[in-house]
Amino acid sequence: MRWLAACFLLGLAALAAAPAAADVATDITQMRLERTEEGVFLSANVRFELPLVVEDALLKGISMYFVAEAEVFRDRWYWYDKKLATTTRHMRLSYQPLTRRWRLHTSPSPISNTGLGVTLGQNFETLDEAMGAVQRISRWKVAEAADIEPDSRHNVDFRFRLDVTQLPRPFQIGAVGQPDWRISAARNQRLTVESAP
Repeated sequence: MRWLAACFLLGLAALAAAPAAADVATDITQMRLERTEEGVFLSANVRFELPLVVEDALLKGISMYFVAEAEVFRDRWYWYDKKLATTTRHMRLSYQPLTRRWRLHTSPSPISNTGLGVTLGQNFETLDEAMGAVQRISRWKVAEAADIEPDSRHNVDFRFRLDVTQLPRPFQIGAVGQPDWRISAARNQRLTVESAP
């Protein structure tokens, strides 16, 4: 019994001492905020290499779901910053084996399997072209002009992630603790006073 207890404790010590596996290297580059009469627009590039296990799942017909989120805050010195606007973009990337084309659906609400709802659909010849569209956010409206107070300071939180909660249940279980399934990045940027020309 002591021998089993000693083996168990040694196993726990080895797990604690082992370095944690790193997530997929994900970086938000060239994030730009533009303030116009129509509102606040966000443009950004999210850079990461698609892990082989994720690409393999795509080729086997499993759709991947990516989520981009933006929140606009107004600075307050006396309390937490006030949230003025929240915007979400959901993207579903899938492979069509019969046509050998990639399909990307983009929607402001979660995309379910029962119906696409209101989505923008695009077809691509290669995975690289489809991933380019996933990773490039261009002039995305994240707040109305009326939400921005003229004499206050504002900042924008931008987050991007692979949403494993929408994968089929066996993939959700298999993705737990696996670094290849953790694609996420976040960045905060100050909204400048200058307006776009």
